[in-house]
Amino acid sequence: MKRFFALLAFLLLTLTTASTARAAGHPSNDDTILVKLPNQATMTLYVKDKAQLRQMRQYKLDSLIVLLDAYITQAEAAGKNSKSEQVTLEFYPAKEQPGKQVPEQIRITVRNQGPGSKTKSADHVDVTLGRVFGVTVDESTDGGNDHVSVRVGTSPTSDSIRNAQRKARQEERHNRAVHSNFNIDLGLNTLVNRETPVGGQDFDLRPIGSRYLSLNWHYDIRVGKKGSPLHLLTGPELAFNNYMLDKNLQFIESGNRTVVALDATNPDRELQKSKLAVSTINLPLMAVLDFKNKKGRDAFRIGAGGFVGYRLGSHTKIKYEDNGNTKKDKDRGSYNLADFQYGLQGTIGIRGLDLFAKYNLNETFKNNRGPQAQTLSFGVSLLQ
Repeated sequence: MKRFFALLAFLLLTLTTASTARAAGHPSNDDTILVKLPNQATMTLYVKDKAQLRQMRQYKLDSLIVLLDAYITQAEAAGKNSKSEQVTLEFYPAKEQPGKQVPEQIRITVRNQGPGSKTKSADHVDVTLGRVFGVTVDESTDGGNDHVSVRVGTSPTSDSIRNAQRKARQEERHNRAVHSNFNIDLGLNTLVNRETPVGGQDFDLRPIGSRYLSLNWHYDIRVGKKGSPLHLLTGPELAFNNYMLDKNLQFIESGNRTVVALDATNPDRELQKSKLAVSTINLPLMAVLDFKNKKGRDAFRIGAGGFVGYRLGSHTKIKYEDNGNTKKDKDRGSYNLADFQYGLQGTIGIRGLDLFAKYNLNETFKNNRGPQAQTLSFGVSLLQ
């Protein structure tokens, strides 16, 4: 691997005198730089453009070479001690040497060839410098001739570099002061603090059937400098609340009131399903503390705030058997539901798992025009 550092150092020092050419079989969106070295060796580099190579001048060459030498030595030692054919290590020189012009992150993947391998390659190393540069090194001996191939930028044959670039784009998005995301809330509904109105019956909801679904387009706004754990979360939510009744009860509009009762015209009918479905548009505002681990990955989140919303539509639906045929009746109406709603909500998450809870402070139905109760929804958030 020492030969690689010598060649790379000479390359960067003589870059302005390097001859350039197009590779016949290489993708047309990449440039090919052919460097002829004094010892008659050659080095070929494939880059997205020459400007990408010139960006490396921001680093001090001697310091960068020493840094890479130390890290690759550690990675090779870990690879020799590992039973796996591939070992990946991540280093953060910017944190280890604050104030110096060094890459923010260096990821090194070492692939060792087993003793029974038919290839003559001794080892293969993928190096990613910061968020811009990817370097692939193949060092092999073939008939006494050494060969070193270096690719800077996108390497179509390197999975580790592609993964590193994808991860870098994700990190860049999360490090923005404001970024958007889409997620789905899945959970259950229940009615709490319930009072049965005059003329109605006491009732229970089917826990599994009373489902909650919300499609959320959120804006995550960081409060403070980069790295601050405090965020504000807001953005439109399209929510669907289902209240499924037990037994043969139905939500019925009786005059200017909504009651839960048996259908007087068919009191003996066996219902397979009886529910009230409500769709709303909501706008939350939550303060969220989002803590990262040492590697910059999600570790723990907790947030709390409130929301306001407006009812878009509602309907009842019953399902039953009639003379051997399955029938479904759907009736649209307001069912004396409150149009405007407001409440409290919170979230807590560990790594990739987030739980949520929403509590409506307003009554689900208008005052004295339906079962007096408040909606409580809870479940899991599926992050995208």
